[in-house]
Amino acid sequence: MSTQTGKINVQTENIFPIIKKFLYSDHEIFLRELVSNAVDATQKLKALSALGEAKGDIGDTTIEVSVNKEAKTITIADKGIGMTAEEIEKYITQIAFSGATEFIDKYKDKSPEAGAIIGHFGLGFYSAFMVAKRVEIISLSHKEGSEAVHWSCEGDPEYQITKSDKKERGTTIILNVAEDAEEFLEEGKIEGLLKKYCKFLPVPIKYGTKKEHSKVDDKDVETEVDNIINNTNPAWTKKPVDLADEDYKSFYRELYPFNFEDPLFHIHLNVDYPFNLTGILFFPKLKKTLEVQKDKIQLYCNQVFVTDAVENIVPDFLTLLRGVIDSPDIPLNVSRSYLQADASVKKISGHITKKVADKLEDIFKADRKDFEAKWDDLKVFVQYGMLSEEKFYERAVKFNLFKNTAGNCYTFDELTEKIKPTQTDKNNKQVYLYTNNPTDQHVFVEKALEKGYEVLVMDSPIDAHFIDFIERKNTDATFVRVDADTIDKLINKEDALPSKLSEAEQNELKPMIEAVLPANKFTVAFESLSETDQPMQITNPEFMRRMKEMQAMGGGAMSGFYGNMPEIYNLVVNSNHPLINKAVHEKDEAKKKEMLKQSSDLALLSQNLLKGEELTKFIKRSYELILN
Repeated sequence: MSTQTGKINVQTENIFPIIKKFLYSDHEIFLRELVSNAVDATQKLKALSALGEAKGDIGDTTIEVSVNKEAKTITIADKGIGMTAEEIEKYITQIAFSGATEFIDKYKDKSPEAGAIIGHFGLGFYSAFMVAKRVEIISLSHKEGSEAVHWSCEGDPEYQITKSDKKERGTTIILNVAEDAEEFLEEGKIEGLLKKYCKFLPVPIKYGTKKEHSKVDDKDVETEVDNIINNTNPAWTKKPVDLADEDYKSFYRELYPFNFEDPLFHIHLNVDYPFNLTGILFFPKLKKTLEVQKDKIQLYCNQVFVTDAVENIVPDFLTLLRGVIDSPDIPLNVSRSYLQADASVKKISGHITKKVADKLEDIFKADRKDFEAKWDDLKVFVQYGMLSEEKFYERAVKFNLFKNTAGNCYTFDELTEKIKPTQTDKNNKQVYLYTNNPTDQHVFVEKALEKGYEVLVMDSPIDAHFIDFIERKNTDATFVRVDADTIDKLINKEDALPSKLSEAEQNELKPMIEAVLPANKFTVAFESLSETDQPMQITNPEFMRRMKEMQAMGGGAMSGFYGNMPEIYNLVVNSNHPLINKAVHEKDEAKKKEMLKQSSDLALLSQNLLKGEELTKFIKRSYELILN
């Protein structure tokens, strides 16, 4: 054939600058698009061969990517369907047409491989001009009697087609790299992009060679083998019945090679109606923190990596999971860089939420002991889901657990039945006592346990929000931290004991106690408690403290208002304790002050509120008291 020139059929002379600057915001995806096109061409050939429309043996279909730093070229070569001069005219020079779309329309009911065509050979191809000053296509069609052709274009609407001497079926794309994109000539750069975008493509992708060590006759032998970048048959493309638990763990390690802990369990997604969706989601060990990367779920479209920012595809709480979602039905913009608003996205999101809830409930019912053993790792995830998704809450309330200080776990209904006889106050409300730090609040926990009460451990970072949420869902329930008040007031079941101090004696003692406390931080109040209770206790009012905690985690306007207020504690003085009685009747004012100071410091110390100079003075004074 003679040299042929022409002009690409586009709407504007400025199509290439538009592609380079606006259509594809991330220049590195040119490699994804071109390799995806090579995979499409290979899948098309397999489909036609299966139908008997492609003659001869398909042979090796490995796609080869190479870099020539001296020539400043990147080459992507496939052994796929190839193109004739007429097909290049149609699919490359007439941007409005899409070879992949036409192919699927023609063969979708005849061959399963046809439905696996990834992209749109057209605009995807033109992403090459983001990094290339000139692009060449050398192609030989699989059709008998075809002539090989060479197409070239220098990033403007002008192009050339000439005859080529290519002998092997397939298409080779050569990018003559522009000066401002020479970073892509680094071998490590290209290999990194191939591993990012092409790691699970269904056709082998070769990138150079690598050295492999083996033993032959007890001798170490080093051989050079093809460096195949991808796993063409990843776990999510297989049927669950064909996979063992170790296969899932192995795939998890393949996805996250630097994560040394196995996942708790997995969910294998496999849906073909009303949308196509496959994938595997893993539950990692979250422990008691939300400080985890929320970019661990990878979104694929027919095994092509699209993004790991999947917030629009799955509910926010599910982004704490890890794994892969693959769906050709997820609507992407032309550069596949972000999701389009679409009703199918909501359906997919809802389905994934349901599958996660199903899995958790199944495990809970099948092996509750195992579920409870994993609860510390699941708790943040389940709570976060209940807070953020009503439908998940409706399911999760059946398996959400509350753990007490003895390590026993209860559902909310089980817990409510257990505490009804003992933790119902005189207003007929159930009082759920909890601690967020059993060590620091040990005195209060022990006092509650002595009375036969259940004390829950609620120490996750979102428990302040979760407690408030549960109270709104269950209006007869109130959660109170054990140090929010004296134990008799936390569960107010009867009238207070008579006080051994008169009102006048309390009024005399109160300013003296206030004088030995840090200014503007404590409210002093007298209560008639048992003689065996402490002489002084520090309590932290539930409402104000919870507002501050919610503000720290991000709460509403009122939590912000209360959260900005200074922290105020109550110092509760036990008016029936012998030490307080002794202080009232002490004639030596200096000694009385010392008794009150030592007692208040002990109360502060028990709550880790005695620090710095005051702690040093307390220690010194304590030794002096022992010596005297």
